[in-house]
Order: sequence, then C-alpha cells, then structure tokens
Amino acid sequence: MEELRVNKYLARCGVCSRREADRLIAQGEVLVNEEPAQPGMTVGEGDEIIVQGRRVSGIRDSVVLAFYKPFGVTCTERDTHAEKTIFDLVQYPVRVTYAGRLDKESEGLLLLSNDGDLIQAMMKGANRHEKEYLVKADKEITPEFLRKMAGGIYLEELDATTRECRVWKTGKDTFRIILTQGMNRQIKRMCAACGYRVRHLKRVRVMHVTLGDLKPGEYRELGEEELRRLYRECGLSRFMNRQESPPPDGEGSGRKLQAP
Repeated sequence: MEELRVNKYLARCGVCSRREADRLIAQGEVLVNEEPAQPGMTVGEGDEIIVQGRRVSGIRDSVVLAFYKPFGVTCTERDTHAEKTIFDLVQYPVRVTYAGRLDKESEGLLLLSNDGDLIQAMMKGANRHEKEYLVKADKEITPEFLRKMAGGIYLEELDATTRECRVWKTGKDTFRIILTQGMNRQIKRMCAACGYRVRHLKRVRVMHVTLGDLKPGEYRELGEEELRRLYRECGLSRFMNRQESPPPDGEGSGRKLQAP
C-alpha cells in the first residue's frame, strides 16, 4: 500500500473522519511508532499507529449501509442530551458515520459508511449528487408554488439562493422534490419562504440508492455492484474488493438487518 497522510489513513481505517483525525493529532492523541503524530506526516502499513491508547489494525474493506432513520431519532454521535440517536439503532460491528443529516422531525434514507473519503465525496455540494424527498405540506400545492420552488429561492437566514431543482405535485397537499445540494433544513426553509409549512418529510433516494422496502429502524448492507457504482459516481477509484461474488441480477441488495 502507498503511504498516506495520517489523517486520511485513519479515515480509511474507519477510525474517524479526516477532520476528527486532525483534531486528535493536534491534541496529541495519535502516536506513530511511539512518537506523537504531526499534521501532514505520511504513514503506511508498516507503521504502528495508536489512537487514544488503541492500536489501529489497518485499512478495512469499505462498508456502506442504507438505513431507514425513523421520525424522532437524532443524527448525532456525541449529543448526550438526545433522547435517541441513530447509533442507538445501528449497532454495526465496524465503526460507521453518516453522510448528510436528516433532522429529528424527518425520516427516510440515510447512508452510513466507514470510508471518510466516500462520505466527504457524497456530501460535497459541488458534486451535485441527487437526493429525492416526498413532502406533505400544510395546504394545497399550487402551480405558482411549484414554479417558485423549482426556480431557486433566496433564503435570507442563510444568505444563499437554492439551486434550480425538479419538483412536481403528487397529491392535493403533497409533492416530490429532487435536490442537488444540502443546505441546513433546506426544504423546510424553501417552503417557509413560499408561505408553506412542512408537515411531513421523507427522503427516499440518495444518488442511485433507494429506500426500497426498508422499514423504520431497518438497515441493509449495500451489495458489491451498488458499492462499485457509488464509488464510480463519487469519482473515487479506491474500492476494497471483498470475497463474495456479485449476485446474478448485477445490482445486489446486501443483507437486511433490523436495528435492536
């Protein structure tokens, strides 16, 4: 294996994100061959790396989970005040973290992975990855509302204008919307700017990965071909081949697991 910057190496090992690795390095929590790690230094498989007293075992195979986040569950790793977090439900043997939040009052598809580079690529707004939502509003959806939402809306509180997007009516007070960016509480802010209030929001797709038949609290491992496509669409060449063969249909749904 080629040598990597220590923060990138830790991210690929599934220890933490690169940003978190930088923080741990600055705090002296990372040792390389019994010496404190320095920002920007490179490491390889022959180096002994200790993070907060624990030896890093090496780069792991890539794992991506599709998780149905239920309503009322918080996307967080550290908030001790949250009543229930996604990691209370997803107790996977490999450390994973999420790519893009869903707020506590929203539900639907959340992708989790142990690959920090993949998470960063999925979240990068410039990559314009699609995310699809089903939304129920507090009043009838009008052509004027759809026109405004699709054309881009200036959000004063964020001092930013949303990108043009696809949006269409699915019922008297419901609509479907596809975004290519991820501003904080974007759909709710967009609706508020148009005089509407969101009553219910569910994310059903991220890129080519769909919620499918998952039920709230369930998650599944992405199959081999799904992973390859995800890495390809994120512009990443790295993919740790696993031993299983892809299923006959060429797509692969992976194992479905029920959160405890």
